[in-house]
Amino acid sequence: MALQYIGIDPDTKTGDSPTVWFDDDTREFVLQGWKADTDLRQRITETPAPGHTPGIPDHEDVVRMPARMINVLREACDAAERAQLG
Repeated sequence: MALQYIGIDPDTKTGDSPTVWFDDDTREFVLQGWKADTDLRQRITETPAPGHTPGIPDHEDVVRMPARMINVLREACDAAERAQLG
């Protein structure tokens, strides 16, 4: 099945459209969200995960997802659980 569309921001109109997919093949969440601005990227750098180097590695990025998408994210987690069983 490969890439499953899970859901889109329920308040989307035509442009801003954070979206969630689940990739069955790689068993990964795929998120389209708003780019993190300079302020958020700086705050992330100042709040590193314990035991990790501060900052965002070049091969990674940060996106923001609206909290109103909680049901979509839960559905993606359900898809991930189903994939673990298969």
